[in-house]
Amino acid sequence: MSEKSPLEFPCRFPVKAMTRAPDPASDADPVKQVVAAVENHTGRLDSDAVRVRDSAKGNYLAVTVVIQAESRDQLDAIYRELTAMDEVVMTL
Repeated sequence: MSEKSPLEFPCRFPVKAMTRAPDPASDADPVKQVVAAVENHTGRLDSDAVRVRDSAKGNYLAVTVVIQAESRDQLDAIYRELTAMDEVVMTL
């Protein structure tokens, strides 16, 4: 992309995704799926890079993954992958 970014790379950047809470009848783990999607573009992340918070009613999870962003293209690719996931309701 030729657009200028207000960010200066490399920089620490919080990737945020909201997922539906895990279905107890399923083995799927939406947090692991979000982390795996981010790791596709960053490589292996430390466990302390991931924060998870339940919504007030427990229907959703807010997942924050703090990464060392290398470029705008990398961030765009991460967000494209996350928004394509059925488990992800919203990204920030």
